[in-house]
Amino acid sequence: MLAVVQVVLLILNILWWIIIVSAILSWLLAFNILDYRNNFVRTVTDTLNRMTEPLYRPIRNMLPNLGGLDLSPLVVLIAIFFLQQLIYLYIVPAIYRAGI
Repeated sequence: MLAVVQVVLLILNILWWIIIVSAILSWLLAFNILDYRNNFVRTVTDTLNRMTEPLYRPIRNMLPNLGGLDLSPLVVLIAIFFLQQLIYLYIVPAIYRAGI
């Protein structure tokens, strides 16, 4: 059971870094530091967008329009942090107490 929890935590950590890299990449593209016409940049950007867009879409529908500011990555990061803390504070100790 503890192995399942560790896999879930690993997936959440990987997702955390995917969101961070995606946000940094979007800034680099917005400030013309990277060129979207580059095949590698386009492939990485499209892959990251396919991974993160399903998480962002429902949040974007709930958040008000703030001009060009997209807060959905921040909301997802806060949700991931919240889930990790719940797992560390409640689920892991319960597993140890149960002796599973």
